[in-house]
Amino acid sequence: MDPMNGSLWWIAGAAVIAAIVAVVRMGKSAQAGQEEPSHAKEKTSGEAPAPVDDAGALKTGLGRTRSEGFVARLSALLSGATVEPSVLAEVEEILFTADIGVQTATALFERIQTELSGKELADLDLVWSAVREEALAILERGESADRAKPTGEGETRVVLVLGVNGAGKTTTIGKLASQWVEEGKRVWLVAGDTFRAAAAEQLEHWGRRVGAEVTRGKEGADPASVVFDGVREAVEAQADVVLVDTAGRLHTQVNLMAELEKVHRVTGKALEGAPHETLLVVDATTGQNAIQQAKMFHQATDVTGVVLTKLDGTAKGGIVLGVCESIGVPIRHVGVGERVADLRPFDKADFIDALFAA
Repeated sequence: MDPMNGSLWWIAGAAVIAAIVAVVRMGKSAQAGQEEPSHAKEKTSGEAPAPVDDAGALKTGLGRTRSEGFVARLSALLSGATVEPSVLAEVEEILFTADIGVQTATALFERIQTELSGKELADLDLVWSAVREEALAILERGESADRAKPTGEGETRVVLVLGVNGAGKTTTIGKLASQWVEEGKRVWLVAGDTFRAAAAEQLEHWGRRVGAEVTRGKEGADPASVVFDGVREAVEAQADVVLVDTAGRLHTQVNLMAELEKVHRVTGKALEGAPHETLLVVDATTGQNAIQQAKMFHQATDVTGVVLTKLDGTAKGGIVLGVCESIGVPIRHVGVGERVADLRPFDKADFIDALFAA
């Protein structure tokens, strides 16, 4: 064979092999570049997830309440050098001017009056201890009145989620969905807010992100009809959990609250016993207005649990006590940041420790 021709054949063969390798590499790169839900990326990152420090996050989230809210005022008073029974009048003033509501302030103050004698009121440590103990008792009373309905193994659980616009309702649904999908549950989302296209689009985005199915009606469709269809579809698909979004509304809008009652009833027609849980999402930064919201929503739909969002951005963290005392239901979750993991199950003991931390 001509040496020149042999060289040409070798060069041509090498070029073909190089082209094949390049194509294979391009295919792998394209596949790796496909968008994945954020939770899938977290799973395949190869890094062990950071341990969750619920107590530490609560303490950080309640920092402004301790430094600027009613706890700060009590701390300044009860750490003073002068110890006199007259401090009781100052404690009363602080409690009744705080963002915890009159009902909660009354409960805290009566606990101090009942348990401490005139002599003991000179011991400010005992006054402080009484406030802590009654705050914990308020949260315990909420837990003891839990009316959420249990579901059996293999049964679909329906969670109706309420709240005014801006409270973080749809985001809370997305975070809960993400956490439950991570636990291996099949989650279904129902876009019951048909008044705002952006709300349904946001829910669909969460569905794609976490791997949850979404039922969405046409913009302006009857919310009750969309919710009925969505719950039925989820049950037929044997979903584990259904999270139903609802239109944000002011608690003072009577007609819209009546419509919310209708949505609540319709879930029971779609699945007997539903909703098993009715969660009210409340923005902790709204202070005492959150208490009025809780009362009105509870009157319309029999709220069974509360989610407090934006706890990390407010000096009004004591509103957790006010909301719990006003409607007598448990706090389910608290939001102490933007990440999915920052929506945390509520632990009353951790909360009290964080609220009154030194």
